[in-house]
Amino acid sequence: QVQLVESGGGLVQAGGSLRLSCVASGSMFRVSTMGWYRQAPGKQRELVADITSGGTTNYADSVKGRFTISRDNAKNTVYLQMNSLKPEDTAVYYCNRKLLYLEVWGQGTLVTVSS
Repeated sequence: QVQLVESGGGLVQAGGSLRLSCVASGSMFRVSTMGWYRQAPGKQRELVADITSGGTTNYADSVKGRFTISRDNAKNTVYLQMNSLKPEDTAVYYCNRKLLYLEVWGQGTLVTVSS
């Protein structure tokens, strides 16, 4: 059974940086598409960024140029480097794994950006 465990969230001032990590248990990590989503209070969950098994990345317009997604297949880990954080980036950030028709979510990590 695949499990995703996120870490790295916290409180940061506007303009600051955080790096989120997500470690996946189980096999098939290197052939999975990994993604980061976020959900702010009162809003729907939205895609922040994802990365395919081949390394192709995709970003929400709101984070382009500020966030970078990367993966380390040897460590079964996906990262989200977040720079120039804004108060509107405040949300619970969730790690996601997609493989064929299977989808797994992490428990989420809270990011709070103060103004």
